[in-house]
Amino acid sequence: MPKMKTHKGAAKRVRVTKTGKLMRGKAYKSHILTKKSPKRKRNFRKEGPVSKADTKMMNRKLGNG
Repeated sequence: MPKMKTHKGAAKRVRVTKTGKLMRGKAYKSHILTKKSPKRKRNFRKEGPVSKADTKMMNRKLGNG
């Protein structure tokens, strides 16, 4: 059986922590920023965890099992 190839599009968007959790960038931070509060824009800079429902699929795309 050949090795699974990493899905490069997913690999560029998701980071794996030392404990194995997947972290992703936040959405809605690129344009129409005038109506968004400074606090909301600041929080877009932080990473968020990949949801539990998507973790299995993302791990498969990243070749983690």
